[in-house]
Amino acid sequence: MSSETADKSASPAGSDTTGFYALFRREVLRFVRRPRNTFVPPFITNVLYFSVFGVILGERINEIAGVPYILFILPGLVVLGAISNAFENTSFTIFHGRWNRYIEEVLTSPLSYRTMVGAYVLAAALRGLIVGVLIALIGAFFTAVGVVRPLYLMAFGIVITLLFAALGVAGGLWADDFDDLTMLNQFILRPLVFFGGVFYSLNELPATVQQVSLLNPMIYMVNGVRFGFLGVSEVDPNASLAVLSGLTVLVVAIDISLFRRGYGLSE
Repeated sequence: MSSETADKSASPAGSDTTGFYALFRREVLRFVRRPRNTFVPPFITNVLYFSVFGVILGERINEIAGVPYILFILPGLVVLGAISNAFENTSFTIFHGRWNRYIEEVLTSPLSYRTMVGAYVLAAALRGLIVGVLIALIGAFFTAVGVVRPLYLMAFGIVITLLFAALGVAGGLWADDFDDLTMLNQFILRPLVFFGGVFYSLNELPATVQQVSLLNPMIYMVNGVRFGFLGVSEVDPNASLAVLSGLTVLVVAIDISLFRRGYGLSE
């Protein structure tokens, strides 16, 4: 393994560039060519979210923090769709590659581990960003959607999709079967988002519950994207962005280390 690691680390720049493009293109085409599995489900789901929570429930709640309720929930739904799809893309492709053993073709290529992880993560992040934009466009059919802080919105969008794409790599290496992937997405990821201030304001919670809620990382992601859209946030967006960026770098480094060690890649 040590000689193989050395070889991977010393991969020629030209082969890495060409290989990165090939792997990245393959991963992008994988979700682009199957829109009914990648883009149609979030489209239908978010039409229902906006219809039920935004229109019907919004008529009773009216405003939160001076913002119409349907507009208040839009950033959270964007976050939910973006990170779920970024996570699903890498976790599924890594696990499916292990399951059908075609990931060995990537592992035996001259690509460095950094290039492999980078291609997987960036392709998945792109899918997450596309879904996030799609959800924002759906929201525009229900309410007037503006972007008050475009740079913050772009920064948070890129960071959170990269973070969950990187987490998906680790999830795909860890999972033993498809049920494990479902459990990660449905029973861990989505509950954290729903308790991350998507449908309510932290200020409406009792003080103790507010403090506990701040342990949920989704609070910072949802509020960061909300700051980009609306210019309002219940937590410091600069501190949130810095912490999330550092966490993203850490998780990507862990992914590279797992690939180098062969975790989940060899029987």
